[in-house]
Parts: sequence; C-alpha cells; structure tokens
Amino acid sequence: MHDRFERVFHALIGRFERNLSRVLATLLALVLIASTVQLTLLVGQLLVQPQQDWLGGQLLNLLDRLLLLLIGLEVLQSLTAYLRDRRFQTELVVLTALTAVARKVIVLPPGQEKDPLSLIGVGVVILCLAGAYQLLHGRDRIDRDS
Repeated sequence: MHDRFERVFHALIGRFERNLSRVLATLLALVLIASTVQLTLLVGQLLVQPQQDWLGGQLLNLLDRLLLLLIGLEVLQSLTAYLRDRRFQTELVVLTALTAVARKVIVLPPGQEKDPLSLIGVGVVILCLAGAYQLLHGRDRIDRDS
C-alpha cells in the first residue's frame, strides 16, 4: 500500500512539474516575442534619427537588451530540454550563467571598471563557471565515448 502511494505521489508531482514547465515556457515565449517586437521598433526609431550617436551609449543599451533576450532564449531552451528529456541540462544552465556574466561585463556601468574588488569578483565567477562548464563538457564526452 505504501509503495503504491509513493508511486502515485511521484507521478502527480512529475505531472505537475511538466505542466508548470509548459506554462512557464509559454509565458517566457510570449515575453520574448513582445520584447523582440519592442527592440525591433526601438532600433527602427533610432535608425531614422540622423543625429543618433550610437557610440554615445545607445550601442551599449542595444547590446544590453539583445543579450538579455539571448539569456531569455537560453532559459527557454533549458525549459524545453527539461520537457523533452525530463532532466535539467546542467551544461546549458552553466552556459546561460556565463552569458549573463558576459552581459554584465559588456555593459559595465562607467566608473565601475575602476573598482578592483568588483572586477576580481566578476573574474572569479567567470573562472568558476568556465571550470564548471569544462568539467561538465568533459564528463559528457567521457559518457559518449564509453
């Protein structure tokens, strides 16, 4: 009786996780579509302004938004991979984190590059994520070879 209850309970939780993942993936897809439309309209408006100074900060603003959309797309890929394989792909999560840190470095606010402690912290995070990715990537290669 206890085993049957456990199986039913785990089945219900599994079904809940999959349905919640579907809802989250759908919501994220809608947000990504709306954000892409907004970004496209913004770039269109900026392109028709002849006095637009791209190097005065607009390019950095555009890259920030573009990288944020890319991070959202990577999270969506993680959700769909979970729905397909019923497991989280840790390598994809680490790559998403690397992209997020790269975004932070690329769009670093002026003046913050002078704070050595902040730069050291970002460097340590990058090294840790790169090491984690290398370990995961190496593990997957070993699993495929055996």
